Amino acid sequence: MILYVCKWDILPGKTEAYNEWSQTAMKRQFSVPGIKEFRGYRPVTGSHQIIITYEFANFSAWATWVENETVQKVNQELRDYALNIKFDLLGPSPIVPEPIRF
Repeated sequence: MILYVCKWDILPGKTEAYNEWSQTAMKRQFSVPGIKEFRGYRPVTGSHQIIITYEFANFSAWATWVENETVQKVNQELRDYALNIKFDLLGPSPIVPEPIRF
């Protein structure tokens, strides 16, 4: 499993526009094959930081998805609504290669 973690802050004054744009942005990204799971998070403190995660089966699936023209366009549009944008690509840990479930 490969995890693609994306973080950003919504630009001041752009929250409503961001919320509207994000609905179409997600649908467009989901139309591109490869994503196994998607999750979105926001701090409970009311901050404007966004954290989203995409799960892919392997690096090849992620690479094909991230290089897609639709995904590239959405990532470019994000810059109209966000700052402090950071993308991290994570693979399995050698210490904990499989999930530990409780």
